[in-house]
Amino acid sequence: MIVHLLAMLLATFAGSQDPREVMAKAVDDFRAGRTEQSAAGFDQLAKLIPGQAPELWQRGIAQFYAGRFRDCRDMFISHRTVNPDDVENAAWHFLCVARAESPEAARTQILPVGPDARVPMREVYQMFQGRATPAQVLAVAGADLSAQFFGRLYVGFYLEATGDRVKGRESLAIAAQERFAKVGGYMHDVARVHMMVTK
Repeated sequence: MIVHLLAMLLATFAGSQDPREVMAKAVDDFRAGRTEQSAAGFDQLAKLIPGQAPELWQRGIAQFYAGRFRDCRDMFISHRTVNPDDVENAAWHFLCVARAESPEAARTQILPVGPDARVPMREVYQMFQGRATPAQVLAVAGADLSAQFFGRLYVGFYLEATGDRVKGRESLAIAAQERFAKVGGYMHDVARVHMMVTK
């Protein structure tokens, strides 16, 4: 299905930009900390493949780091139409609204999610709702490396968004450690870029 879709896209855009190249450049720009260029690249990609634009969650993250908080809020609302169960989507929507408006507004506008079986995502969602503490998230993560990474990542983001920048940054610095690169994938890049481009 994806191969067929890419073939159709390439045929449609013959003579213009290859969406795969635009995506690769946007990702490379993000990984290098060029967040404004990355966001612009993902915007360009969304124009090239409008039918798949809601799937571009990486675009919302790039928009967040480019300071385009209302755009990133809208991106995560759109992404929910293709990924309604994902706690990370709701968390990023919260982060965007918290920066555009306030953490209190973000809590009242938190996106609903479905079942997300990844540990500790249920507790992460409860934390963003104000029904669990960062300590509870980290306790549930236990010794599992992936759970530790995502727990540290979202505890860090939550603490920063709600005013505890020192503890938030400490948690994000742990998430950015190289030992989490494999389990974190692109989100490990996000942690690393966060440490690079924020103070």
